[in-house]
Amino acid sequence: MKAFSGEGYRRTFVYFIIMILGAVYGLRLFQLQIVQHSEYDEKSAENSVKPIEDIPLRGVFYDRNMKLLVENTPTYTIRIVPAEYDTTKNSLLEQICGVPEGTVRSLLQKNKQFSRFVPLKVKRGVDFKAVGWVEENSSQLPGVSYIIEMQRGYLDSVMASHVYGYTKEISPKQLEDDDYYAPGDLIGYNGIERKYEQVLRGVKGYKYVVVDARRREVHNFKQLKNIPSVKGEDLVLGFDANAQKTAEKELRGKIGAVVAIEPSTGEIIAMASSPTYDLNEFSYFTPKEYIQQLYTDPAKPLFNRATMAAHPPGSTFKVLCAMTALEEGVINESTTLHCGGSFTFGRSFKCHGAHGAINVVSAIEHSCNVFFYQLIFKIGLDRLKTYAEKFGLGKKTGIDIMEEARGLIPSTQYYEKIYGKNWPQGILVSLGIGQGEVSLTPLQLASYCGLIANNGKSYKPHVVKGYLDEKKQYHPFPFEPINTGISQKTFDIVKRGMFLVVNGGGTATNIKRSDIMFAGKTGTAQNPHGKDHSIFMGFAPFDNPKIAVAVLVENAGFGATWAAPIAQKVMLAYLLKGQPVQGVTVANPAPNQED
Repeated sequence: MKAFSGEGYRRTFVYFIIMILGAVYGLRLFQLQIVQHSEYDEKSAENSVKPIEDIPLRGVFYDRNMKLLVENTPTYTIRIVPAEYDTTKNSLLEQICGVPEGTVRSLLQKNKQFSRFVPLKVKRGVDFKAVGWVEENSSQLPGVSYIIEMQRGYLDSVMASHVYGYTKEISPKQLEDDDYYAPGDLIGYNGIERKYEQVLRGVKGYKYVVVDARRREVHNFKQLKNIPSVKGEDLVLGFDANAQKTAEKELRGKIGAVVAIEPSTGEIIAMASSPTYDLNEFSYFTPKEYIQQLYTDPAKPLFNRATMAAHPPGSTFKVLCAMTALEEGVINESTTLHCGGSFTFGRSFKCHGAHGAINVVSAIEHSCNVFFYQLIFKIGLDRLKTYAEKFGLGKKTGIDIMEEARGLIPSTQYYEKIYGKNWPQGILVSLGIGQGEVSLTPLQLASYCGLIANNGKSYKPHVVKGYLDEKKQYHPFPFEPINTGISQKTFDIVKRGMFLVVNGGGTATNIKRSDIMFAGKTGTAQNPHGKDHSIFMGFAPFDNPKIAVAVLVENAGFGATWAAPIAQKVMLAYLLKGQPVQGVTVANPAPNQED
């Protein structure tokens, strides 16, 4: 046999290696394509599967009578996927969407830390013409698509902007705090939209679709089961649409606030602040011009006067002074103090008339300043503060719109910090009639009045009563109870005086009616910067109170002239269940009866 040459051995070895490698690759191809075909086919499909968020419907708002106040309405949203989008199309896309130049570039820059496959929303609320153009010219706009989302819609006759709040696109900082959200998601920004965000937002779902090489959706991916979204819970408010509508209407053209509360529960029946702003402007892309207008308006329409405007309560504070004195045994129902028309303490402080010997009921009825000038010295500042705190005055109520001022009930310690140990006692004269440093918000005033109406017991003021689950079953929220601990006898005495304010010879007889008995107290808060503020607090019906109302009209004058008629109309709108209100008049009371 002829021996192989060295070259022949090498050739044979190379052929052998090639045969071995070919066999190995052949076996591997057989395994991948035949044996494990289904497994790798599924994995291949998964690589082309695109998860799409199913954004849940946001919970809506109902009033106490299950009337829809805030709903969801469909709207078109244009969005882009950065990984697929051509930035040379920025100008074209901005023109289609009607947004300012640079919007798309800014959007991409702001969200560059997120995955390039996460869709970014360019504009909500685009019209169908823009959507149609995007649909017909999709080849010119790679990575651009539209979806149908829901935006807030509002009952035309009820705005309640400061209470509802609004939703807006989540900020990068908020995205860091909660992994539920993705760029472009809406989140409650203020009011009850913010407070109840986690109740309202629902649970996101996902559907899985197969996309082609260009990331276009081809069909549903059946191997992964879609996860349906869960709608947010619907909120049931204490609001009465009729009362709220009336409050907003009566404040139109004025600067002020109205708060109505159910005395037995603390539920807010109406809350209005004027001037206000249009929530519909926040449903879509809010123009910078509108935002600038709101911020520069000297009337401050974004400022919630119902919970944030702290002013001296005027003569409405006299009722608290009376209750403090009665509970502490400083006076009783029969005690009289003399009013000769003025009171001297360093200087002369006037009254509205010379009432002679007058007891506490008549002093409330006629709003006698001299009676309360004297009474505050008998009570003492710190005892008055103790009773004010029983009614939640001088501190936040904790209402569920998360925006309120504390107000102020001064104490001995407060004045010692300002004036030292020997602070001027003459300060007490003004405090006895609700002037000076003492200040309350309309919300505090309404809560205080509601507690008087319900004999010192209620619950923390709240806008939202509870929620409806997916089966439309109602679930109430728990709220902290309030109990002032004041005796029934004391309430009976001061409420008799408040009844006579309207139905006797008092300062608010202009709102007296024969069919419904109102009780209340007028107030005029001194304003060093202009005309005095008009204040009224009241409740009805007198023998079974269902509603208590506080009204503040800034720079308007006497409480009986402006605030009391507004309070009357709001109470009638609630008690008469939307029936036409007849016989409401606005009349100036006699000068010697005004406070």
